[in-house]
Amino acid sequence: MTLTAAKPHPIYLAGRWAESGDILPITNPADPANPAGATYHATPDQYEEAVAAAVRAFEVTRHLPAYERGRILREISAGIKARREELGRILSLEAGKPIRDALVEVDRAVLTFRLGAEEAERMVGEVIPLDLMASSKGRVGLTRRFAAGPVAAISPFNFPLNLAAHKLAPAIAAGCSIVLKPPSKDPLTMLTVAEIVDAAGVPEGAVSILPMSRELGDRMVADDRFKVLTFTGSPSVGWRMKERAGKKRVVLELGGNAGVIVDRTADLDWAVKRILIGAFTYSGQVCISVQRMFIHEDVREAFMAKFLVGVAGLRQGDPMDPATDLGPMVDEAAAARTQRWVDEAVALGGRVLAGGTANGTFFAPTVLEQVPVSAQICSNEAFAPVVVVVPFSDFDAAIRGVNDSFFGLQTGVFTNDLANAWRAFGELEVGGVIVNDIPTYRIDHMPYGGVKDSGLGREGLRWAIEDMTELKIMVLAQPG
Repeated sequence: MTLTAAKPHPIYLAGRWAESGDILPITNPADPANPAGATYHATPDQYEEAVAAAVRAFEVTRHLPAYERGRILREISAGIKARREELGRILSLEAGKPIRDALVEVDRAVLTFRLGAEEAERMVGEVIPLDLMASSKGRVGLTRRFAAGPVAAISPFNFPLNLAAHKLAPAIAAGCSIVLKPPSKDPLTMLTVAEIVDAAGVPEGAVSILPMSRELGDRMVADDRFKVLTFTGSPSVGWRMKERAGKKRVVLELGGNAGVIVDRTADLDWAVKRILIGAFTYSGQVCISVQRMFIHEDVREAFMAKFLVGVAGLRQGDPMDPATDLGPMVDEAAAARTQRWVDEAVALGGRVLAGGTANGTFFAPTVLEQVPVSAQICSNEAFAPVVVVVPFSDFDAAIRGVNDSFFGLQTGVFTNDLANAWRAFGELEVGGVIVNDIPTYRIDHMPYGGVKDSGLGREGLRWAIEDMTELKIMVLAQPG
């Protein structure tokens, strides 16, 4: 269906399309008065149908040969590519993401499903010699990974297509069935992808894509019929989920307040260009968005002069305009919270160098300095187009500054000093160190995840598949 149709988009329930009496309207963040469309919340009975079907389907998916899993994933990838413009438009309308960035997200999803197919075909084990002592003579071990069971997946609003793909693609590749709860703010993108999944011929009941209430989502988290829970979202929600998840394996991709270090040896033009993207893409609503800039005192003046010119040149406006750099925040509540945090920072002695004001769902790209680390805009995840400048004179002090955080997802380090690059790699308490680029960099086959409050486990196709499979060893003994 199209987003202009009066009829809500049906939900994808265990291989069939379904409706319910609980209509879920979808807001257009750039124009809240005109909805982006509508769908349905699943009912408790529909949830039960989906889970029971996933349990039954697992007995099929776990035996699917690699070529069949690879075929399904390649067909999904090709289907997304064929509907690129349509999916980009839906994503932009319901998420408020600039169309330019929405199309990049679609392209990344094409890659993610293709990579899933490749990983499905190379789930290799190893041969382990076991004759390390006399009593183990004549024995050898063979390892292999087996699908763990049905997967419960919950994906966030900020990348409604590709972060959901990072749960769906590895589940199919591993041979698991899956029930995916897409974000209630922008579920239409994945419900459209469900049409592509259905056409690819996944086994009946193997995939359900169900918007659902928070209460029903909580029920899914605790449901012991699922063997894996994979969640991307806020730390406060994620860690509470882990407490309720029981014995199932849990993967958490949570928040951050990513830092970037600009060393005295950095290429300043490159650093400015990339940090403008890292701090303000999708209005900062990215868990690896640049939130804190640690700038060496020797280059601070030159860097900031270039950076503030760049900020002034950013275009904020209609997400459907290809020239737009920043669209709206996800809703007015997010913009209002950002305003409170900026106002608090100023009250604590901070200084606004650019922006600092909300206008409905829009928040101007904002640069702050002289903000104490106790301010929420420094210590918590802003998830907003706001960046705080922190000068440093000693590289080790910059590392300590980045580490002075509850979070540890990724850090960017702009330097041409190899010793400092190695020191950052060894000492930064994060899941990824990105040298001469922003912490916002990610390509979909790399391991991705964090430490501390930023999460548990890793995504990226190969690593996600490891979390969705169990390693088993077979020992072969030669009699005699």
